[in-house]
Amino acid sequence: MSNRERIYKIDQMLNNKQRITMADLIERLEVSKPTVKRDLQYMRDNLNAPIIFDRDSGTYKFESQGPGMKYELPGLWFSAEEIHALMTMQHLLAGIDSGGLLGPHIKPLLSRLSGILGSKEDSVDDINKRIKVEVIGNRQFNLEHFQVIGSALLKRKRLIIDYYARSTNQTTTREISPQRLVYYKGNWYLDAWCHLKGDIRSFSVDSIKCKETLETKAENISDKKLDETLSEGYGIFSGSNIQWVTLKFTPERARWVSSEKWHPKQKGEFLEDGSYQLSFPYSQDPELIMDIMKYGSDVKVIEPKPLKEKIHKILIEAVRNY
Repeated sequence: MSNRERIYKIDQMLNNKQRITMADLIERLEVSKPTVKRDLQYMRDNLNAPIIFDRDSGTYKFESQGPGMKYELPGLWFSAEEIHALMTMQHLLAGIDSGGLLGPHIKPLLSRLSGILGSKEDSVDDINKRIKVEVIGNRQFNLEHFQVIGSALLKRKRLIIDYYARSTNQTTTREISPQRLVYYKGNWYLDAWCHLKGDIRSFSVDSIKCKETLETKAENISDKKLDETLSEGYGIFSGSNIQWVTLKFTPERARWVSSEKWHPKQKGEFLEDGSYQLSFPYSQDPELIMDIMKYGSDVKVIEPKPLKEKIHKILIEAVRNY
């Protein structure tokens, strides 16, 4: 809990209970006595909070104020990252039917988020009008299958599924051991052990049709192995054959790309001519190619050569079919 959160918590506790002991503050805030004392002093000195200690009762309280002397904390503002995280969470929860996997937990969570985001002066409805999280390109998923997947995942049971692979336009029946659900770039994916392939696979949830939940216990794969296979390369379609790509962006595009996150291990630098060079690991390249091509002539693939040749071939075919 940050200093800001503790201050708002103390303010709420004093307003709700009127009087509160040091022991209660320590327990509720989960910090040490010196930290609580520093927070109280900060509120007095910097926020003009009328907090006093009543020696007779051994409690802290707000001192009564005269007419026109109303103390209030300033409106609660979040950082850009906090606003995005809270509103994205709210969007995700609201987007899942209340009768689905999360069931009765949805309404209390949404209520709690509304309480965190809003205040008397800035209701959550007003915040939603002023700050929007637009999600474009999400694929629809069948709630029934999402619920079955989630249930099997938590109960550690195997599933028999029909999986439609868009890349090959084929549907295969597979037995899988679900490992974890991942929300990535606006879509849900299921990381699982595929007993047909004898390896870890990532399945797009919108392409899964659940046929049967088996009583057979799911194969357990360690987080380390899942991360080594699926998280080290570029994007959700990564694998174990890791390569490094180097891209060079024009000076005009560099001003945007230099602040973008393509991969946790990326390396970037501005060159003398103002262009920006970006390098990061990847494995399979379908998603990478799409991300590169959206920059058009503002990006050049420096290496590896096979990736450069593949994009060149795609562009030639595109021109030919235009």
